[in-house]
Amino acid sequence: MYLIDTSIWIDYFREVKNASTQRFSSILEQNIPFGITSIIYQEILQGAATEYDFNQLKEYLITQRFFQPKDEVLTYESAAKLFYSCRRKGITLRSSIDCLIAQIAIEHNLILLHHDQDYPRIRSVVPELQLD
Repeated sequence: MYLIDTSIWIDYFREVKNASTQRFSSILEQNIPFGITSIIYQEILQGAATEYDFNQLKEYLITQRFFQPKDEVLTYESAAKLFYSCRRKGITLRSSIDCLIAQIAIEHNLILLHHDQDYPRIRSVVPELQLD
């Protein structure tokens, strides 16, 4: 099962052609199960250009499978630990939100499909993060 990161959705909706969006198209065509997190939902919606776009995105995305943190406190603690562990190894991440998304992927044993440079950096410290 896949977790589709915000970076993929943005490129996909903008019709950007790259290996990641082609992989997502393949996932859609093959009916491979996937989902999003609430924070991915928020990130996509907040990028809407118009009220119409916002409503269209909302109507489509609300039909997706949502993966939530397994624990309302420990998941966030673990995400903070990911960020901390990367920083201790000299790895600078652009977004702490990516650590939360990575932690949810780990908790649910999901393959994270992304087009974001933070995730390979996180994986270099936390090998249980599965990336595509």
